[in-house]
Formats: sequence, structure tokens, C-alpha cells
Amino acid sequence: MKQVAVSVDQLRRPQPGGIGTYVRGLLRGLDEFSSEWAVHQVGPPPASASAWGEFSSRLRLRYYTDKWASSDYGVPAHVDVIHASTLAGPFGPPTGSKIRSVTMQDLTWRDEPESTTERGRAFHEARFQLVVGRRDIRVLATTDELSLRLQEAGITADRIHRITLGLDHEVAADEAGTSALLGELGIEGPFTLCVGTLEPRKNLERLSRAHAAAVAQGHELGPLVLVGPRGWGLTETGTAITAGLVPRPILAGLYARCTVSAYVPLREGWGLPPLEALHWGSRVVSSTSVPSTRDRSDVVHVDPLDEASIVDGLARALALSNDEPARQARRASVASLTWTTMAEQHTRVWQ
Repeated sequence: MKQVAVSVDQLRRPQPGGIGTYVRGLLRGLDEFSSEWAVHQVGPPPASASAWGEFSSRLRLRYYTDKWASSDYGVPAHVDVIHASTLAGPFGPPTGSKIRSVTMQDLTWRDEPESTTERGRAFHEARFQLVVGRRDIRVLATTDELSLRLQEAGITADRIHRITLGLDHEVAADEAGTSALLGELGIEGPFTLCVGTLEPRKNLERLSRAHAAAVAQGHELGPLVLVGPRGWGLTETGTAITAGLVPRPILAGLYARCTVSAYVPLREGWGLPPLEALHWGSRVVSSTSVPSTRDRSDVVHVDPLDEASIVDGLARALALSNDEPARQARRASVASLTWTTMAEQHTRVWQ
């Protein structure tokens, strides 16, 4: 049996975000290959419930991240593969006896420098240059566009491997929990859902204004509900209702019940939320900057920089059929996106 170490530091952060979803999905998918692969989760331990525990957890995260720039701190010595789920690493010295890989989701710190701190930009660029210069590290990319950009940055094509992300097909909607949350939020009828970290890159200010304009025009979209953690940077959300993080079963219930699911970021590495919405049969509005929906005919595309385009997109999505055959067609269109398939793609890279 082969042994693989997977970094799970993203799961120890206050806002795991989309990368946290990827890490959880990878671990779940690799479970299907348990007869062939033994998985070791590496990274700092989870934070405890106490305030000091959370503080010490942040210190441990920083410690691991710093150590992983040049070592395999915490990685069992006997593993065959070391997989860095992010640019945090681990990136110990090259060795002929181990396969190394890293997953790249985007180049956001370059494309949207205002979406993170100066320290964050410096960190990501330094680790990226480390990966560029290390020919022993295999790079997994989530889109063809990203693959080309990685080559332009100096990573040879033979090192780059395309993967597709998956969806939580096995999660069942918590109907009672969803009803309770909607009741707490004061929502009785239709509502528009937007899922993602609350940060400037997600373009929530334009979405909020466009949604308000669409409602003023008479479109029965209900209130705009934002689900997700607060990220770095200030963003105005207008009259939108902020629900914060919710458990996955309740999120599934929100996707299933929403009138329209809207996701219009300025830039995105892949974009799981609109695919998750399709999995639950939702009508979806997505910006042209989202790779996961760019070529999909069952999604209404909008210009994220043009509020009028978003208003029109919300109206067009509302006009789409929402009967059971239409919802089933949307579900079927993403049925092949599983974490098992993604995990299998990883294992092929590790051969």
C-alpha cells in the first residue's frame, strides 16, 4: 500500500473557504482508494474551544507555514507522496525517493492584489517562485487557462496536470434546519442566494445594488441572502441579509429553496458555489469571470463590472423554467463532478 501525506492546514483556519472544501473533498475521495492508498493528514491540530486555544492555534499555523518553506515538518518519514494542498507547502528538500505535488487554484494575489494584504501577496509570490524553481514538484491546476499561465510563469508543461473539482453529492438537505434558519432571518417567501467569503473580490457591492434595482423593477427575487465567512477587507452589502457560515446540510437546503443563486465575483480560480447550486436544481447567475460556468448553457452569464448586466441576468434567470424536469436537468448536468473522480486524478499524478 502506498502512503500519501496531505497538508490540511487550510482546515485549521477560521475561514477555510473554497480551498477548505477542496481539501475535505480530496480526503473524502481518497477514502474510496483506501485499499491502495493510506492517507496521513499533516498540519497543526484543530483549535480548541477556548480563547487561548484559538490563539495558540494561530501561532501553530504560522509556525507550520514558516517551517514548510524548507522542511517537511510533521510529515511521516515513510510516506511515498507529499501533497501540498496550497502554496503553504510542505516543501522540504528534493529527494529521489518521494513524489511531491502541489495544487494551484489561482493567481489571485497577482490578479487582484487588493484582495489580500501586502504580507499575503509577498508570501504567495515567494512560495510560487519556490514551486517554479523546483522541477521535482508536480503541479495540479484546476483550469486550462491556469495551466497556460503557469507555463508562461516558467513551469514546464510536463510538470502540470489538470484536475476537476467535485461536489458533495452525498450531503442531504436539512429541511428542518433550513426552515429554522430562514425563520430566524425573517424570510417567508422567495429569496436570492449568494454563497462565498464576504470580501471585495466577490463583488458583493455591485450584486447588492443590482439585486435591489431588479426588485425595484418588480422582479420577485425576494431578499438577497449572503452565506459565508467574512474575509479580508471591507465590503458593503447594502440591504442584503448576512447569514454567516452555515452547516453543509443547511446550505444544501438553501440552494434547493432559493429562487435564484447568484455568484458574480470579479475573478475566480474555479468557482464551486454555482455548480453546487446546479446540483440542487437552482437557477444560476454567474459572472463571465468564473471558469467553472464559462461554457455552460444552463447558466445565465453576466458582466461582473456592469450592474445593468447583473440586473438583466437576475431577471433572465428568474424567467427560466423551474419545474421538476428543468431542475432535474440541472442536477444531471453536474452529476459527473465527484470527489472520487478528483481523487483518482490525483492518484494518477502520483504514479
